[in-house]
Amino acid sequence: MSVDPSKLTAASGLKLDPAFRSDVAIADFRDAMASLAATACLVTARDDERRLGRTVTAAFSLSAEPPAIMVSIDRRAALADAIRRRRGFSFALMSTAQRDVADAFAGKVPAEGRFEHGEWQDWPSGHPRLGGAVAAMDCAVIGEIELGGHVLFVGGLREIALNREAMPLVWHHRQYNAIHPL
Repeated sequence: MSVDPSKLTAASGLKLDPAFRSDVAIADFRDAMASLAATACLVTARDDERRLGRTVTAAFSLSAEPPAIMVSIDRRAALADAIRRRRGFSFALMSTAQRDVADAFAGKVPAEGRFEHGEWQDWPSGHPRLGGAVAAMDCAVIGEIELGGHVLFVGGLREIALNREAMPLVWHHRQYNAIHPL
């Protein structure tokens, strides 16, 4: 399956090379990216009285000044709509003790039962905050880009809570792992 860059440019505002075409099979790309180890992260938001969330690995530090991160959310997901409406979200780097939370928010538990896993408080913004995470952040949306089937949300940090004792839960080769010093 080939992606037409002109369609991506119109939706996102990104300037992509219109001549570029890829013959890489999506399955091969996914297999290759499974080798990219990433901390299992959780993106949550509140939409009216409903709390929403999803386990993600497509997230990264974008800037230290100002402190900002970027997360990728399926554009069809209710979570993306909630983030847009509230102009913010919560982000957590999950710890090795939170595998059940990661599984629940990865879809192994129905949406209405996901917040029964983990310890929850709320940030002053109202977004759900996962207790016990390696790091938890409350973010304001300061930018977004639509690309293919996803929205890349740029979150400017409003608050951060660190747990320097916790070790990150890592997703690698389609399974959870822990970091062990060499």
